[in-house]
Amino acid sequence: MGVLSGFRVIELAGMGPCPMAGMLLADMGAEVICVDRSVETDPMYAKDMSRRGKKSVVLDLKCDRGRELLLKLVSTADVLIEGFRPGVMEKLGIGPEPCFEVNPKLIYGRMTGWGQEGPLAKNAGHDINYISLTGALHAIGQKGEKPVLPLNLVGDFGGGSMFLVMGILGALLETGRSGKGQVVDAAMVDGVANLMWMCHSFNAVGLWNLAERGTNLLDGAAFFYDTYETADGKYLALGSIEPQFFSKFVELMGLDKTVFNSSAQSDPSQWQALKKELAATFRQKTRDEWCALLEDSDACVSPVLSASEAPHHPHNSARDSYLPIDGYLQPAPAPRFSRTPSSVLHGCRQHGADTRSILAAIGVCGEDIDQLKAEGTIDCSSAKETA
Repeated sequence: MGVLSGFRVIELAGMGPCPMAGMLLADMGAEVICVDRSVETDPMYAKDMSRRGKKSVVLDLKCDRGRELLLKLVSTADVLIEGFRPGVMEKLGIGPEPCFEVNPKLIYGRMTGWGQEGPLAKNAGHDINYISLTGALHAIGQKGEKPVLPLNLVGDFGGGSMFLVMGILGALLETGRSGKGQVVDAAMVDGVANLMWMCHSFNAVGLWNLAERGTNLLDGAAFFYDTYETADGKYLALGSIEPQFFSKFVELMGLDKTVFNSSAQSDPSQWQALKKELAATFRQKTRDEWCALLEDSDACVSPVLSASEAPHHPHNSARDSYLPIDGYLQPAPAPRFSRTPSSVLHGCRQHGADTRSILAAIGVCGEDIDQLKAEGTIDCSSAKETA
């Protein structure tokens, strides 16, 4: 039984951060019902990791009966999450107010890039746009070169999914005291701005240059905090910041301690020259040879693994950090709980697999369900409908 067992979440199907939020809530034990718009025919759907642990109901929210069924579901739920542009849910007649009328304790989670208000609120956008507006994209990359895209990890998932989940959990705690629901407005631009807190803090005391990337302690400028190519064309990550870790690194590498010392660490004018020397040294052995020497120590050196290599690293294997689900390895639920562990209840369900059983559970009789299906208001995965 996970920490959220007993909570029901309605997720309106979408892309990116909202589905990930639903996945995290499902991993923690919540009953997550994904409201899909049609039966999915894309073969990639069966490998959509964000669908794990969720049930699927297909409703046509563009018709009155479909919206009535959604509100009936909402009346039984603790949380609703949606990722549409501002105003879309209100236009459909299923915005916060109608939902609060049927369920005053509901947590209504809204996931957008720009937020519910502001000059850009109703504009299209993607991760790259949201992180560019917050200074995060500008900060990532080498000096004198263009910004480097950090996949869509920073905006969609770090500034999006994680802040939506945090807001939902906080609101659920408050609702337990007040008995009242509320709207959670999770905007990626707000989340990413918060992720930049350390850069702003360092800048406030003169220890970070916000104007120029590739010149700071953690952005690749420092020779002791960077990646290095090895003899086999692979890479190592070096992060020996603290003096005791840097000393261990220098010792194990057999570097000249009169050159690689604390004075050099604190003198940015020496960083580029020492980086070149260190790069030449790292090219003398393969990645795995260096790991055999350095990884099991406080030198803060680790291999730069591909996503396909990562599950097989001894540390990840020992912690069962990846699980076989739906025929391929997926990251195991995180974080870990000592008494009420998270788990993946099942893999990806077919669209509409749970339509009949869930509608029956909220009081819709079998004949009505058949009629709704005939009208096209609902759909089910005909051959493998879940009981």
